[in-house]
Amino acid sequence: MNSLQIGVKGKIGVVGPARLLNPGTMGDTHGLSNAEANQFCVEPDPSTKDFIFQQTMYRIKDPRRSLEFYTQVLGMRLLQKLDFPDMKFSLYFMGFEAAADIPVDPKDRTQWTFSRKATLELTHNWGTESDPDSHYHNGNEEPRGFGHIGIMVPNVDAACERFEKLNVEFVKRPNDGKMKGIAFIKDPDGYWIEILNAKNMAVSV
Repeated sequence: MNSLQIGVKGKIGVVGPARLLNPGTMGDTHGLSNAEANQFCVEPDPSTKDFIFQQTMYRIKDPRRSLEFYTQVLGMRLLQKLDFPDMKFSLYFMGFEAAADIPVDPKDRTQWTFSRKATLELTHNWGTESDPDSHYHNGNEEPRGFGHIGIMVPNVDAACERFEKLNVEFVKRPNDGKMKGIAFIKDPDGYWIEILNAKNMAVSV
């Protein structure tokens, strides 16, 4: 065969249009062309029109440190806190929302929280804060996987000057490396956070 058929197999065969990929291009040291990238994308099904990207979850060691970081350093708010005593863990939902918009009623607040876009779900398994052997993989050490979240700011340099004053740990400062104008910082658990500006990105890429 001169090509490899790629598809998603279900109970009734291949779901969606099958794709043809030349095996000779697999493993090449370059990415897809724009045309190839578009070829592998399909028009969203109408049934998904009300889907939203609602949350990214990662585990934290100590909520005291994490809550201070995400509220004081990044300016997020605690949208909702949910406790699960039987399973001994708590969830902290963080996001960029106005305080006046957060409902007072607990049930309304929970429903509202889960309707927000791009929230951060911090999961704390009780007891990890006092366990010296407890730590989490940030995805940027081998084996690599998860990379980072990204925060858009009005001015990257000004934001980073403030981070410096707050003793935030940097992975990359705006003028480091080949990609100028973006920075990477670490949260208390070592997760990477990209600091970017939309206009800068349009120029740099």
